[in-house]
Parts: sequence; structure tokens; C-alpha cells
Amino acid sequence: MKRQKRDKMTRAHSKGYQAGISGRAKENCPFQQNDARSQWLGGWREAVEDRHLGLSVK
Repeated sequence: MKRQKRDKMTRAHSKGYQAGISGRAKENCPFQQNDARSQWLGGWREAVEDRHLGLSVK
């Protein structure tokens, strides 16, 4: 059975979340396309909010 790739938008959101949790700046977004960039930034914002609430474990 072939493995399916994850949806690119879901992957962008996930990568943005990982970047936000690790404390990287939003200017480090690797995506140029508006849709993927928007998803990455959404994940980044979510992670930063979680980090401020103390939900991340270091």
C-alpha cells in the first residue's frame, strides 16, 4: 500500500506551529505562496499563544 502525503496546507500549519513553539521569528516563514504562508503563520500564532499560556513543555 502506498503512503499518502499529508495535505500541504496541513503540513504548513504544523511546521508553523513547530517554529512558534521553538521560539523562531515569524519572518523565518519558508513559504512564498499566500495560502501556504497564511497556514504557516496561523500555526505560528497558535503556538506563540500556547507558549504564553504555558502549554509548551521544554
